[in-house]
Amino acid sequence: MTTLTIDHVSRWFGNVVAVNDVTMEIGPGVTGLLGPNGAGKSTLIHMMSGFLAPSSGTVTLDGRTIWRNEQSYREIGLVPERESMYDFLTGAEFVVANAELHGLADPGAAARRALDTVEMTAAQDRKISTYSKGMRQRVKMASALVHEPSVLLLDEPFNGMDPRQRLHLMDLLRQMGADGRTVLFSSHILEEVEQLAHHIEVVVAGRHAASGDFREIRRLMTDRPHRYLIRSSDDRALAAALIADASTSGIELDVRERALRVQAVDFRGFTELLPRVAKDAGIRLFEVSPSDESLESVFSYLVAA
Repeated sequence: MTTLTIDHVSRWFGNVVAVNDVTMEIGPGVTGLLGPNGAGKSTLIHMMSGFLAPSSGTVTLDGRTIWRNEQSYREIGLVPERESMYDFLTGAEFVVANAELHGLADPGAAARRALDTVEMTAAQDRKISTYSKGMRQRVKMASALVHEPSVLLLDEPFNGMDPRQRLHLMDLLRQMGADGRTVLFSSHILEEVEQLAHHIEVVVAGRHAASGDFREIRRLMTDRPHRYLIRSSDDRALAAALIADASTSGIELDVRERALRVQAVDFRGFTELLPRVAKDAGIRLFEVSPSDESLESVFSYLVAA
């Protein structure tokens, strides 16, 4: 049972703080690292994999420091987001080279097993330069699995994959988690995490925003205040009817936009209230649209929660 521990870790580049005092523990099973682009997910993964030193704090694997610890690298597989690869090699040559770097007894056999696991056997003799983005992702996955690591770290692994490839990779990661491996993958797409990971870690602007069971985090996201832009046949009458209900905490009449801006504190209650009030008052609803549904707004709420 392998556990990654990140203890009060920060990482800065000059005056830019990429990761700010993050503490989390990643154990066996599948964990999702969720956050908007630029949140610090890649920097965290690079420190977890031993490719980047923390500016402060420690990253350990079962109590052993990872940075410059050659033994820990034997237990970790990394699938980076970056596309930089040795395009002049074939897929098989690339995976064999990684097997040789790990000092495996039979690099060829190990490479064949890894390529078969990610369904790349048919294309293994083609140059990487001819691969699609999804194929590149899969051959990177094969190189990360070639030494059968107990820890697998994946940075945005589903980028560029078609639906069939995504389903196959999800099934593979679920099986690895069920087998007791420690699997962590990053994503900025909520639905990817929801389909694959029950436990998630949320990072925003380099800070640790939330941690726990996915359903609980999802509830926090759903229960946060929601803001809506509403256009109707009688905005003033609609505002008067809505403000009296406990599901709303603020209503503003936007004269320039000729619309209402409504903040709802009870998502379910408001979605039931609005059509009922409009029908009872004979008000026609022309537009009801969320005005704060970006991932950044969702995650920013979690930071403050």
